[in-house]
Amino acid sequence: MTDESPTLPTGKSLFRTVVPPIILPVFLAAADGTVVATALPAIAASLGEVEKLSWIVVANLIASTVAAPAYGRLADLFGRRKIMVVALCVFMTASVLCSLAPTLPLLLAARVLQGLGGGGLMTLAQALLGELVPPRERGSYQGYLSANIVAGSTIGPVAGGFITELWGWHAVFLAYVPLGLIAIALIMRLPKSQPSGGRTGFDLPGMGLLTMFIVPLLLAVSQLQKLDPSILPRLLLLLAFSGAALAVLIWQQKRAPSPLLALHLMKLPAFWRADLMAACSGASLTAMMTFLPIYFQVVAGATSGEAGLLLIPLTAAVSSGSVVTGWLISRTGRTAVFPMVGLTVTAITLVSLALWAPELNRVQLALVLALGGLCQGSSMLTAQITVQIIGGPRNLGAAAASAQLSRSLGSAFGAAVAGAVLFGILSAMDKDTATLFFDMVRRGPGVLASLAPEHRALVQAEVASAFRGVFLTVATFSCLIVAAAATMPLRRV
Repeated sequence: MTDESPTLPTGKSLFRTVVPPIILPVFLAAADGTVVATALPAIAASLGEVEKLSWIVVANLIASTVAAPAYGRLADLFGRRKIMVVALCVFMTASVLCSLAPTLPLLLAARVLQGLGGGGLMTLAQALLGELVPPRERGSYQGYLSANIVAGSTIGPVAGGFITELWGWHAVFLAYVPLGLIAIALIMRLPKSQPSGGRTGFDLPGMGLLTMFIVPLLLAVSQLQKLDPSILPRLLLLLAFSGAALAVLIWQQKRAPSPLLALHLMKLPAFWRADLMAACSGASLTAMMTFLPIYFQVVAGATSGEAGLLLIPLTAAVSSGSVVTGWLISRTGRTAVFPMVGLTVTAITLVSLALWAPELNRVQLALVLALGGLCQGSSMLTAQITVQIIGGPRNLGAAAASAQLSRSLGSAFGAAVAGAVLFGILSAMDKDTATLFFDMVRRGPGVLASLAPEHRALVQAEVASAFRGVFLTVATFSCLIVAAAATMPLRRV
């Protein structure tokens, strides 16, 4: 299979031409969720309806997940640079509408529109990189991109809190506008993308069926953490609806003249293994970033600020691991060996934490997590390189969208499963502690301060014991990545 790129300079000139235009959209996409999450208390104080506040994040996640495959298909049909500009314009317009929203329903509608724009940023950046950079050099560039994703997710809460404190929550959304304009100016400096030259019809029925599959699936996944028997009928109904929509979607895609999804690629062993790696990578990192702050605060007694600092070694290690892995892939041409070896080390560190985490102090725990994170940075990068090579120049958008969709669904699934395991173990051990833990998640670990010292110590010990299940769950995701990499047919660039 051949893979062609537009004529571009090489070496440092190629880096200066390609990296700045694609890094900024990726940063916006990665930071968006965490930036807005930090502003939620201020939004609640301004608009009220606290019980619906989580939908500000959930609605955006659903919209961006649904939009990713559509952008991949449109990019292959009409050119990736052009569609990236469209996505940025939608994202910025929605950001302005979010800042002006006088009520929560209008803010939710604007967040859905923002998700429809933001869903293309990550996918199109990956597709542009695959189009502009020769296959052998993509490892290094994917490393920079992966490091930027982690950096955006890490900087987001700090930036969101800072902006909200100084100028209010409206400014959080307005801050996207100048960054988006700079991104458009940089994107326009890139060579014009070449459309694939295939059929130009867009698969609207496929888009509708994909939405009918993803929306109830994500809603069902979000219910897993509640562990309330009363939600079981609703959960089963959502899963049944999602499963039926998936079956109809697959049937429709096989007959569509211009299908939304590249099912012919998904049949290939290397392609679906890469998608599995992307899903498990998203599940692992999201589960850890969601629940580790709670562990640091409840079990280790850290403040919220200290918990954020203790996560820095992990995020820095994941970023560094991505850059190093990308450099090694570019130098050696090998791909699958790095996640196969690296995620084995990650799994070992997680099993070790499941056994001995309560005996480690904060610094020791952060260093063990950093060791696992350094090796974890290889999985998503390898998955993106693999799908781009298999997709070839005609299907770069569809291939990048497939990996991004897998990662998004994996992230939602990983956080939900880890939460269900944690709350399930707590409920089995002590229902009072489980109830108290729910209260701590909603109101913060300060709830512990009201307890008697003996009761507080018991709660901390039980929470620490329940977290063993979280570490083992994430270790299972790592083992699935190892299995996919070990059996990957495509092992070299």
